[in-house]
Amino acid sequence: MAPVLVLLLLLSSPSSSSWPHQSNMGGRGGATNGTWDGVVPPDCAPSPRILRLSPLLRWEEAREPLHAGIDLHNVLGVGPGMPFAHALLRSGRRRRPAGVPPHAVLGLVPCAQGATPIANWSRGTPLYDRMLARARAAVANGSSRLAALLWYQGEADTIRRQDADVYTSRMEAFVRDVRRDLGMPDLLVIQVGLATGQGKFVDIVRKAQRRVSLPNVKYVDAKGLPVASDYTHLTTPAQVQLGKMLAASYLAAAL
Repeated sequence: MAPVLVLLLLLSSPSSSSWPHQSNMGGRGGATNGTWDGVVPPDCAPSPRILRLSPLLRWEEAREPLHAGIDLHNVLGVGPGMPFAHALLRSGRRRRPAGVPPHAVLGLVPCAQGATPIANWSRGTPLYDRMLARARAAVANGSSRLAALLWYQGEADTIRRQDADVYTSRMEAFVRDVRRDLGMPDLLVIQVGLATGQGKFVDIVRKAQRRVSLPNVKYVDAKGLPVASDYTHLTTPAQVQLGKMLAASYLAAAL
């Protein structure tokens, strides 16, 4: 079965000195001690109405860790993708005007790679090309619609001032390139404000995120969500909360 709505997860965030190459949005909930604790909250449980595009570009029932086989060489755990999808399904049951249609199937397209600065996602890079290929494969059957791109990235850009200072322009170029290459000039993009960072320029990058000035780009702030004992990665409850925040932003934009 192919999904009706496809949500592209471009969620790449930090590595840390304690646990190298780990990413919040690739999913590190419960996985900050070198292994995943295997805890799957109800908001992250598998559902026949939530699919993911596998590394082999095939639809399969989604389950945690959602980025398995995608976010390579990292210890993976719970991320915000599954709670995001569950929140959208609940919106349909409540008959909200912006909710997903009853009985609709949602498709998640994980694309994250932890510890990557935004320059690694510029047009023509391997990560950018992989993302485009996965997005195009997700809608190749003609019955699916790409509904949004979710973006959580920037911790690696807090290390050097020169990267922090140009974050706004790089993010705007990324959004313009993605929309042009996918032929979707109005594609909804929801970016997540940093909760933590690898360097001392977190505030500069956070302000740069807020300065992105393009139509249909929304902002959800992760600052203040619970962080694990490594001081870098979101806890499992925080990932669930972030997924619900992203869903609320998506539904508000769809009104």
